[in-house]
Amino acid sequence: MKHPKIPLAQTVIQLCKAKNIQHIVLSPGSRNAPLTIGFTHDPFFKCYSIVDERCAAFFAMGIAQQIQEPVAVVCTSGSALLNYYPAVAEAYYSNIPLVVLSADRPKYLVGIGDGQTINQEDVYKNHILYSANLKQDLDKENKLNKNELPILKSIENKLEKDLDLQKIIQQHNEEQVNKAINISVSQKGPVHINVPFNEPLYDMVDELVVNPEVIPLAEKDIENEDLSVFLNLWNTAKRKLVLVGVNQPNTVEQEYLNLLAQDESVLVLTETTSNMHNERFIPGIDKLIAALNTEELEQLKPEILLTFGGLVVSKKIKKFLRDCKLKQHWHIGEHHANDTFFALNKAFKMPVNTFFSQFLEQTKAVQSEYNSFWLTAFKSRREKHEIYLKTIPFSDFKVFELLLKSIPNDSKLQVGNSSTIRYTQLFDLKKSIEVFCNRGTSGIDGSTSTAIGAALASKLQTTFITGDLSFLYDSNAFWNNYIPNNFRVIVVNNGGGGIFRILPGHKNTPNYDTYFETKHNLTAKQLCAMYGFKYNTASSETELVSVLNHFYVKDTKPKLLEIFTPNDLNDETLLKYFSAIK
Repeated sequence: MKHPKIPLAQTVIQLCKAKNIQHIVLSPGSRNAPLTIGFTHDPFFKCYSIVDERCAAFFAMGIAQQIQEPVAVVCTSGSALLNYYPAVAEAYYSNIPLVVLSADRPKYLVGIGDGQTINQEDVYKNHILYSANLKQDLDKENKLNKNELPILKSIENKLEKDLDLQKIIQQHNEEQVNKAINISVSQKGPVHINVPFNEPLYDMVDELVVNPEVIPLAEKDIENEDLSVFLNLWNTAKRKLVLVGVNQPNTVEQEYLNLLAQDESVLVLTETTSNMHNERFIPGIDKLIAALNTEELEQLKPEILLTFGGLVVSKKIKKFLRDCKLKQHWHIGEHHANDTFFALNKAFKMPVNTFFSQFLEQTKAVQSEYNSFWLTAFKSRREKHEIYLKTIPFSDFKVFELLLKSIPNDSKLQVGNSSTIRYTQLFDLKKSIEVFCNRGTSGIDGSTSTAIGAALASKLQTTFITGDLSFLYDSNAFWNNYIPNNFRVIVVNNGGGGIFRILPGHKNTPNYDTYFETKHNLTAKQLCAMYGFKYNTASSETELVSVLNHFYVKDTKPKLLEIFTPNDLNDETLLKYFSAIK
């Protein structure tokens, strides 16, 4: 088997293999040639070539989202790794393990005007769990390498004692790569490993010259919490609100969810992205909150707010809980606890299942009408929801009703950001559908690429629903050879940034149309022809129902359905909805 000649490249590749990082997403380049050679010549790795680095990073993140293990992205030096930044930030806030391997120039070539060179060390410092800045292997013909090794203050003294500089470099690099990957695995997030290479870059050898030490993951210590104070508060409160944000499917034991649902003093609010189901949960938060008057909001105000999971989509629940001036907000989770409602006073740093296993067995039922009252209210909202849908014209709202009913059972749904996820939140989905959305930074920039990576990693049917601007923004996502034939894309094309029409602002002016809504006449038709997708369209309810009858049927190509909706009706139809369900 062929290996790169450079020991540093061998070290990085061997440690990735030892840490079971199997999926490697590479973007073409020269400076990263030693890594590309090593990864692509070893059959252990599954390698993917994606030219656009932004798409490549989101594609890798989609794989990692599904397998919940680190995926590596490999790029050349210069601006290439800056194109990873949107995905790095998303992975950081969404707790997705991503390992960025950026090739770099040697330090003596940085800052002198050499081509394709930027300051790469610590470039992601505000959105990364760890940055490992590796040291170039000692080149006996290049004495400048000594000057770039500030590992120890006493390095010159040690050299005088005939210590081997290359051994010190090797030890440093091994420690840094081990540490970075271990952090990505244990803390679930992105890490950056910056790898400097000097030329020649393409030389290969048949045998490895290094055997790096593999440092195992340290076992996690879960602190034993004294729950007595919190149990006393819980067991006397008559209004406890449990709010669940983004959550991986099947991660919280159903028995604990059922125990929460059975408590009359507990109300559980979930979102589409929570991936949790129980008949006594309320899954449509905006459907409930938007219809409440001041007196009713006061009745909903909890004595205790308990949260777990990731970020919350609903702006209405965030405003309500911030206005509540909560006295008790507890959060459960191993990652950073966000003080979203300006009232966080306890973070339980442990897995959700661990907390519930200790806590729920000591809770007591409290007589209360909190749960039953709001379930009855929500039932009324659901009934009015169905009545309203029968009265509306063909619009974004009607389209989402039809689309979400059509998603196949036991499949995966990837949802784009902006208005797409907000419309999805208003509907009840089938319990067997797993839902994903990039809610870490909530950007539109990489939703398609993420969905394609996720579809590749999953064996289940994957459907991606997105808006037109989000789709066009990430259109390079189709520029790869790894899109499964069962992948389905649905683009809701309302001719611009439709969500801005429901936000404050002066509508229907040249300034608004150009700089906010960004009206356009583009379609996905030519992109589908170029990338080999089967293309379908619908511009009415009848056409949409007809297309959906065969859209998910097995085919030899992936399919895209573009739905054209009337721009001038969408915002009015949605805004009237919240009045209609009051």
